[in-house]
Amino acid sequence: MSDRFALIAKLIFQALLETVYMSLASTFFAVLTGFLISVVLIMTDKNGLSPNRYIYGVLDIIVNTFRSFPFIILIIILFPLTKIIVGKMTGTTASIVPLTIGAAPFVARIFESAFKEVHYGIIEAAKSFGASKLQIIFKVMLPEAMPSIISAITLTLIVIIGFSAMAGAVGGGGLGQVAYTYGYTGFQTDVLIVTVVVLIVLVQLFQALGNMIYKIIKH
Repeated sequence: MSDRFALIAKLIFQALLETVYMSLASTFFAVLTGFLISVVLIMTDKNGLSPNRYIYGVLDIIVNTFRSFPFIILIIILFPLTKIIVGKMTGTTASIVPLTIGAAPFVARIFESAFKEVHYGIIEAAKSFGASKLQIIFKVMLPEAMPSIISAITLTLIVIIGFSAMAGAVGGGGLGQVAYTYGYTGFQTDVLIVTVVVLIVLVQLFQALGNMIYKIIKH
């Protein structure tokens, strides 16, 4: 019994490390990509700093298209691209590619909403002082929207943890693969329950950390 417990503990711990690794890495790249997309969206919006309905329209369609894809299908579709970038289609590192691409449009849309919440009067005041468009984005809008952005990053991380569990069903590694391979396919209910509990605790920890950072920045 003790040997089985030690084996399960080792298995879960290794899978936990893999989940944290691919979730944090994917969140970083998704936030970076999503931020750049959101800057273009907010600038080319009809009420933006450089209105351009063609650029906004095309980018808007791309973002909505990728957001509408079921993640499990997106993983399979992106297998060829994943192999080009990483050198293989499955595994923990390989999962970062579809996780990033799947989450980036979600991040872009939330960031866009956060930027739009910035009071227009503050932007107009910055314009009157001769601030450039990039200065308005990075020195005015970004600091003002930061609390909302922190909440968005926390939400994105939690969503990606959920996505990573789905990735495990197709060889993505992490807790999802352990739950599927040993818990579901292997009929080891105890492994499945422990995996679910660990995922819940992980989400709660990241949510608590995000809430703490939000309160610090808000005040």
